[in-house]
Parts: sequence; structure tokens; C-alpha cells
Amino acid sequence: MALASTFNLGTLGAATLPIRFTVEQYHRMIQTGVLREDQRVELLEGWIVPKMPHNPTHDSAIDLLVGEMSPFLPADWFLRVQSAITMVDSEPEPDIAAVRGPRGRYSTTHPTAADIGMLVEVADTSLANDRNVKGPLFAVARIPYYWIVNLPERRVEFHSEPSGPDSAPGYRQVRVYTPDQAIPLFLDGTELGRIEVARILP
Repeated sequence: MALASTFNLGTLGAATLPIRFTVEQYHRMIQTGVLREDQRVELLEGWIVPKMPHNPTHDSAIDLLVGEMSPFLPADWFLRVQSAITMVDSEPEPDIAAVRGPRGRYSTTHPTAADIGMLVEVADTSLANDRNVKGPLFAVARIPYYWIVNLPERRVEFHSEPSGPDSAPGYRQVRVYTPDQAIPLFLDGTELGRIEVARILP
């Protein structure tokens, strides 16, 4: 997994340095105001990296996904949108995370891998990063299901069977669903229903 090895601290009054951070250090930077809410970044494998800016198509796809997924969720699960999750050396902010409830459970900590049933990234210009960086990252954490809503190619890539820690981590099964198909929604190994791909593509 290759990530840019520098984070420009120039806007924070320091030089550009190759620095790798722990999750705890990242939290302290947020708490002390070194990182501000208006700085769109996330922690991936110790590197602080910029997040892609939003565009209407990307945000519309998220809205469509939430609308289609929500009716299938059991009462003890709910969806978080563009909110942080905590891993060993990362704190990404996936577009959608299906997590265990109740809703007030994460008032002091972010969900960890044990709390997460599946993740979704909506990919436009971020497609390579979502496949090659975040996919292996989620596989290491054993996130059981990972969807990439591939907007340029108008399809959904369904990843399952994560490797866990491995010399080349990834998902052993990758299936592609096109607009004429319906993608299964799984939580805890149970299929809850199927969602028509055409209904989640703007």
C-alpha cells in the first residue's frame, strides 16, 4: 500500500516534513487545534492525507445509498455518513459505515473494526485510492464487507472475505454488479436483502 509520505504542515506554521503519526497523536492534534475541522484530512497508515473534495454526483450517490440501505437494517444497526472509524494506525472517514447501535454508543470513541458490519466508499476521482489503499487497509482490519460505488464505470465492486494481516492484504472475493443487477446487503454473515444498483447510481 503506497501513500504519500509527507503532510504539508506549512498552513500550520511548520515546514513540510515526512512524519508518521499514531492514532493517539492524531487525536491530540485535533483536540489541541493543530488540525481544524475545516481541514479535510484523514489518517491512513500513520500518514495524514487530504480527502477529496465533494461534488454533487458523489454526495447524491451517498444520499441514494442511505435511502436504499436503511430500510433493511435491523434495529441494533445504523448508518454513519462520512464519520471516522478507528483502526490500529489509521482513522479513515468512509462515506458510509454500517455499525452496531445504539446510536449514542460512539459519543466518546469512534467505532472500531469489531463494531463495523460493512463499509462503502463512493469513488469518482478517488477510485485508485479506494481500491489500492483503503481496500487493503479494511482487509487488514477484517471488515467483512466493503463496497466501492464506482461512478465512472457505473458499477458497484463488492469485496468480501478479508485476509486480515498479511504480506499482501486484500479481499479474496471481488464481485462486480452492474445497473441491471441487484447487490446483496450482508451484516453478520446474513443477507438482509438486495439493492438495485441502478437505484444508487445518480
